Amino acid sequence: MPALCIGLTGGIGSGKSTVARLFSDLGAGIVDADLIAHELTRTDGAAIPLIAAQFGNDYLNVEGALNREKMRTLIFSDPIAKQALEGILHPLIFSEARRQLVAYASPPYTLLVVPLLFEQPLFQSLVQRILVVDCPEALQIQRTMQRSQLSEAEVQAIIAQQMPRAERIRLADALIDNTTGMEQLENAVKYQHKVYVTLAQKNKH
Repeated sequence: MPALCIGLTGGIGSGKSTVARLFSDLGAGIVDADLIAHELTRTDGAAIPLIAAQFGNDYLNVEGALNREKMRTLIFSDPIAKQALEGILHPLIFSEARRQLVAYASPPYTLLVVPLLFEQPLFQSLVQRILVVDCPEALQIQRTMQRSQLSEAEVQAIIAQQMPRAERIRLADALIDNTTGMEQLENAVKYQHKVYVTLAQKNKH
């Protein structure tokens, strides 16, 4: 396992992927739970037989991968279905994230990117610090609509299922504000990078 593992989280559209890329450019290891989930639910992914058994082949597309749009519609309207999907995916994501973290022994520290880190205590067992990327809710909605072609109502429904912004900020060990632009964001990441390198060196001794 790395000397230091940082949990990176934040609401939808806050800029987690951009922040992770900036940390990666500085030499940090990155383990991304969303990327793992996509691998698990692509054609021949490890989660596909379990999803088909639980929900039926109607929730797979013609290639045999997860039909994301259809599943998203279901889990937003059916809490039991959401729980069932999480029961399939979360243990598989956790196991693969842990495997990748073990493989990442060489960088100064590693970021574990988990969108719902506070809502998923299992993943918190892998991290020593939590870094939250934050921006106002209106900006989250605007960015997500531009990126994902979702309606405002759909984005608000996703935000409503996540921990309230104020609570995320309260629970964070450190915060990166992604409101004003790339230069400010890069400077904030460089600052945190120095903090984490120092912490990782202390953890090794």
